[in-house]
Amino acid sequence: MKESDAQMFRNQMVELQLASRDILDPTVLKVMGETPQHLFIPEEVQHLAYRDGPLPIGWEQTISQPYIVAFMTQAAQLTPESKVLEIGTGSGYQAAILSQLCQEVFTIEIVEPLGKRAQSLLKELHYSNVHVRIGDGYKGWPSEAPYDAILLTAAPEEVPQALLDQLKVGGRLIAPIGKNIQELVRITKTKEGLVRQVLLPVRFVPMTGGD
Repeated sequence: MKESDAQMFRNQMVELQLASRDILDPTVLKVMGETPQHLFIPEEVQHLAYRDGPLPIGWEQTISQPYIVAFMTQAAQLTPESKVLEIGTGSGYQAAILSQLCQEVFTIEIVEPLGKRAQSLLKELHYSNVHVRIGDGYKGWPSEAPYDAILLTAAPEEVPQALLDQLKVGGRLIAPIGKNIQELVRITKTKEGLVRQVLLPVRFVPMTGGD
């Protein structure tokens, strides 16, 4: 795909799929309009990049539709000083988006070939503040905790306690929760406890690991 064509598709995606719905954060819209999503997906489906739907990326995993990526990013309420943990690196696209809005991204992928491919691509595209680890996302990345935001891009039946423990007071965890019926939730950690807000119904691949 030519970059000029990709930019045209990104502009249309931002206008029709994001700004016309409820993605209002100008920094999120800007980053979504500048990040080459097509480079994060297999060549055979690159012509479908920027469409309003998920796409396969191999190993029975998918890349979320642009709206969900933008929605979760906006819900995380990031600042340039934020430290973010992502569970489920996948293609690396969500991490690339996050990296342009915060200080550092630590991302974990349990499928080794997928994680290594994302790591190589993120390095090639100079997203230097993204750190990729191959491992079990249920355990989080405790040595780098606490985090201002934690995003899960695969669905556990319940939020792992280890991730809640690694969330900073005042921090936000965004995750799809459930098995057959899933809801995207935002859990905010306060001094008084956890505040849980249901955001919208979703459909994500199941989160694996936790053994």
